[in-house]
Amino acid sequence: MQIAILGNADSWYTNDLVRAADGRHEILPIDYQQLASTVGGDTKVHTAWVNLNELDAVLVRSMPPGSLEQIIFRMDALANLAMASVNVVNPPRSIEVAVDKYLATTRLAAAGLLVPKTITCQTLEQAMLAFEELGGDVVLKPLFGSEGRGIVRLSDEAIALRTFKALAAIGSVFYLQEFLEHEGCDLRLLVIGEDVLGMKRCNKLDWRTNISRGATGESLAVTSELAGIALQSAAAIGAPLAGVDLLPTRDGRLIAIEVNAVPGWRALSEVTGVDVALRVLRYLETHGPQ
Repeated sequence: MQIAILGNADSWYTNDLVRAADGRHEILPIDYQQLASTVGGDTKVHTAWVNLNELDAVLVRSMPPGSLEQIIFRMDALANLAMASVNVVNPPRSIEVAVDKYLATTRLAAAGLLVPKTITCQTLEQAMLAFEELGGDVVLKPLFGSEGRGIVRLSDEAIALRTFKALAAIGSVFYLQEFLEHEGCDLRLLVIGEDVLGMKRCNKLDWRTNISRGATGESLAVTSELAGIALQSAAAIGAPLAGVDLLPTRDGRLIAIEVNAVPGWRALSEVTGVDVALRVLRYLETHGPQ
């Protein structure tokens, strides 16, 4: 197979996929800025050296920042590849849903999953009312972002007001969730088609449990209940390859926090001993366009 990897050619994940391919597949790293499209006659998405319409699969391994025009074009290009029956993983619409925390949370809730009580609003007055309604202890998140960047906990009214004023001045949307009491650990479940792997992530120094924030990974037995929630969460956003974050609360609930449509697996591979890159390639081998 010829498989394009949309992401950094020097990243650990690209190198891991090349290793797992072991010469059986041709891995073609492609930077988003290399993408172009020709419409009319032989309509195609391409770079200067490869026609992506002729490839067996396109694996999305990053979604870098860019101007609004760049981001829209990149997503349109992926959508056109999918419409041309190229196997794009994840499908572009699932990526659009997952990167938008508000939209992803609404999809999870509509699918019947437990989510934190969430209020999304646009004015300073609404944000202060939301702060009060959510119990005066909230998690403020950027609408777009990952790995815990830009996430803050606010439990002081004066600090919340100053924070909201600063964000209102730059036209931010306020995405606020109730703070859920937990034991400093969450569960990261990786969905690859119908396969589910998992680990527990614990952080003794920070309430955020991202590995990038200093959390450590521990082994986790993936029960049928956990697998079912993970598969339901991934299906809610339409992603066959997904990282699902679940938070066990002190009152015994399992809360769906987030679904990542460009999930990492480095720490999970180390904890579980599973060759995740090989499983991703096997999924691409056996599953066609969504």
